[in-house]
Amino acid sequence: MRSIYEQALGADFAKLHPRIQQRFGFSSQDRTASIGSGVMHHIWYNKLVALPLFFGTLRHIMFPKGGTNIPFSIENFAYKDHYGRETVTWIRKFQFTHCVRHFDATMVYSGERDRIVDYLGNQQHLAVDLEISVSENGGIKICSGEQRFYEGWLQFKCPNALTGKAEVNEWYDDQESCYKITVEVRNPIIGRVFRYVGSFQAAFITTDSESIPIGIRPLREEKRE
Repeated sequence: MRSIYEQALGADFAKLHPRIQQRFGFSSQDRTASIGSGVMHHIWYNKLVALPLFFGTLRHIMFPKGGTNIPFSIENFAYKDHYGRETVTWIRKFQFTHCVRHFDATMVYSGERDRIVDYLGNQQHLAVDLEISVSENGGIKICSGEQRFYEGWLQFKCPNALTGKAEVNEWYDDQESCYKITVEVRNPIIGRVFRYVGSFQAAFITTDSESIPIGIRPLREEKRE
């Protein structure tokens, strides 16, 4: 079975750096997970959106906290969710001096939308369309598009003026022998909302759906994409 990123990129998947192919190339059938650890060299947030980011903290969607040289980890497990969809977790933990902050997501490949859909947070209330491409350096580039909110009977498309457009770049640096990542979220009105820059190493472990640790899967799963 092809990974969700292979499905999204098609033949372009082969253009990725071999180490990036390894990190983005496994599915639930491969019984593999990628566990990364490293340092966020710089984390920044716009104080104008501190309150919304604070509420996001409650559901593991960004956070109003910044700093330099922050230890972090990233856990990518592949499994099939309760609706039979191939799913990949993005569990990011940032170890600040007095607390740990999360930025979590689960990604599925949507046949209906013909793209990857990213559920932000630990309760899958916010679904985001993603555009995936290959960078010139063999890295992977992920850009967010339309966002939709789902909560019980309530559902609506989020207005662009009230959302943030994210761009994620991950690549492998051969000279420094490590993975590098940048994430930037911008709003069309106030500009940059959130940004971090980091580097990390990744280990690949054997796993299966029964042995995924507690706290990796979301608290609830949303069928609507």
